[in-house]
Amino acid sequence: MEIKELQITNQSQAKAEIAKVGASPVSVNIMAPKAVFRVIKISGVPPIVANILKQEMLSKGGEAAVPAGAINYKEPNCDVILMGTLQQFRRVIRSLRIQPLTLPAIAEKIKEHLAEAEA
Repeated sequence: MEIKELQITNQSQAKAEIAKVGASPVSVNIMAPKAVFRVIKISGVPPIVANILKQEMLSKGGEAAVPAGAINYKEPNCDVILMGTLQQFRRVIRSLRIQPLTLPAIAEKIKEHLAEAEA
């Protein structure tokens, strides 16, 4: 028996590794977005936006780091670090598109960033 960590940086690599173990072609496509982890930093958002981003990421199984002062609005602008799989980010993007404030625009920027990272 051998244990080895894989460094998977994009979906095509994820698909190749999943296919190597003999998974069915249908499940390769389902599992690939779950095998790619991304960490994204968004700078200069109001605390209400930071809090909504955190709630959305947590509700999809991801994580978000926000300043401690975001919860009580003591921070005028916040940086947020979002952490999750491509699958989790896709779900967050769908949710953010129907939110108020600047969240639909943030959703599009996240989508664009993820697409560029895959290219």
